[in-house]
Amino acid sequence: MSDPMNDDLKQALTTYLLRLGDNALILSQQLCKLCGKGPALEEDMALSNVALDLLGQARLWLSYAGEVEGAGRDEDQLAFLRDAHAFRNCLLVEQPDRHYGETLMRQFLFDSAHYFLLQGLTTSSDPRIAEIAVKSVKEVTYHVRRSGDLVVRLGDGSAESHRRMQVAADDFWMFSGELFACDAVDDALAAAGIAPAVADTRATWLAHVTEIFGEATLTMPSPDAWMQKGGKQGRHTEHLGYLLAEMQFLQRAYPGASW
Repeated sequence: MSDPMNDDLKQALTTYLLRLGDNALILSQQLCKLCGKGPALEEDMALSNVALDLLGQARLWLSYAGEVEGAGRDEDQLAFLRDAHAFRNCLLVEQPDRHYGETLMRQFLFDSAHYFLLQGLTTSSDPRIAEIAVKSVKEVTYHVRRSGDLVVRLGDGSAESHRRMQVAADDFWMFSGELFACDAVDDALAAAGIAPAVADTRATWLAHVTEIFGEATLTMPSPDAWMQKGGKQGRHTEHLGYLLAEMQFLQRAYPGASW
């Protein structure tokens, strides 16, 4: 931003950037765990590529978060030296997946919201955010097409694949609402023209998800269903702790280690 930020807006921007970076980082870590375990070689490579895209985006967001925060922390310190309560990712991305159908459903729900959010961020009043969003949306365009196509193929596939995808949709739906949960941080950035209004991205997301679920012959849960929340404020499920224990082990065991 060209104009100096007041302390409240600076803090809100830092939190917002952490949310963007943490979402990408945690989902990337989830997909990295599947490397070598995909149901087919093509899918194995695709999941790994998506994970790498998200990791690159996480670095950009967390690097900027560290700069805005001004406390001397870089992207590595933010990724590896924060405890679970300091992470600001949504609950959806930290949920475990028991089979490939759940992997795809979690990915689809996130990819769809991620795509429309990044589209809005390309016109951000903050040039740095707009620059990162323009780069990232090119990658996420592939992500959302791929996950949507596979949800349709499996949902409208065999009886067993349809059943698994429907159960996955029903199980993960309660975590999708937090993608659009609005708080004071979102309001402050929308008022400053830094981020799009949450209500606008939710409407386009719902329209897209409704279309894909229809093609997949899946029953979409109610948009007004009760939703889990708290991840954006640092209240997480137990799953994040286990994930961070694995992801952060080397840096915690050997502080300052580098290749």
